[in-house]
Amino acid sequence: MAAAHAAAGDQHYPHACLYVVATPIGNLADITLRALHVLSLVDAVACEDTRHTQGMLRAYGIDKPLLAVHEHNEAQAAEHICTLLAQGQRIAYVSDAGTPAISDPGARLTRAAQTAGHRVLPLPGVSSVTTALSVAGLPAPGSFVFVGFLPNKPTERQTALLPLLKTPHALVLLESPHRIEAVAAVLAAHAGERHITVARELTKQFEEVATMPVLQFPAWLNANPQRKRGEFVLVLHPPAHEPATDNGHEVLAMLLEELPIKAAVRLAVHLTGGTRNDLYAAALQLKSALPEARETDAESSD
Repeated sequence: MAAAHAAAGDQHYPHACLYVVATPIGNLADITLRALHVLSLVDAVACEDTRHTQGMLRAYGIDKPLLAVHEHNEAQAAEHICTLLAQGQRIAYVSDAGTPAISDPGARLTRAAQTAGHRVLPLPGVSSVTTALSVAGLPAPGSFVFVGFLPNKPTERQTALLPLLKTPHALVLLESPHRIEAVAAVLAAHAGERHITVARELTKQFEEVATMPVLQFPAWLNANPQRKRGEFVLVLHPPAHEPATDNGHEVLAMLLEELPIKAAVRLAVHLTGGTRNDLYAAALQLKSALPEARETDAESSD
C-alpha cells in the first residue's frame, strides 16, 4: 500500500466524485497502484457483491463501508449514491471482476451521477475482453464487435447470432460453463469455416487459451471435463474470405431489371448494407446499359 500512495498520492482526487474502478478478473496481483490508492481514499465502495468485494479489499488491507449495487437494485442504489455525492463524499464503484459497466452493472449508476451533475472518474485496469483479444492473433487487430452474453433460449440465441455472423469483424462473446456446450454447437453449425480463440479462467490458476477451427470446438470441450468449467471469453475470428467489393452493385443490377430506380436502390440498401448515395449513383450508370429499364424514377438523390 505504501507503493500505491507513493505512486498516486500526489494526484488530485476531487470530492463529490464517483470513481469507477477496474479490479482483477482473477489474479489479485493485477490491481493497479492508483486503484489501491483510490479504494483506500474514498468514503465508501459501491459494489456488485458485498461479500466478494469485502474479501478483495481485505486482501489489500482496506476496510471501507460497502454499498450494494447490482442489476436488481441499481436504480434505487444510484439515487442513494447521488445523495452521498451531493454531500461531498467520494464513492468508488467496482464490479465483481474487471471493468464495470462493460458486461456488469454500473451504466445506470454512472449515468445517474452524470445527470445529477457529479463528476465520474474512470480508473483503467483489467478487462477480460482486451485480455483475450491480446492473445487471439486476429488478422486485423482492433476490428471486433463486443457481443457479450448471447440469449439463454436456443431460438433467441440463434436469432441474435446469425446477423452478427454476416459482419466482416471478429466477435467477442462471454459465456458461462453451464451453457458453453450449447454455444459451441451453434457456432460450429453456423460458423464452422472460421477460427475461434477460447480463453477460459483468464488470469486464474487453471487459465487456458486455445485457438482452433470452430468445427473442432465441441470436440475440444468434450476431450477434457475440466474444459467445461470456469468463465469463458470467446473470440470468433473474422471470415477468412475477403468481403465482396461491389458494394451491392451486382444485386442492384439484377433489381434494376425488374424495378424502378428508387425501389431498386431502397431494396439493395436493405439487402447489402451499401450506402444509398453510392447505390443511387451506380443505378444511374447501370440504367443507361439497361434499355428496358423503367423510366419512371428520374428523381435526384435526396
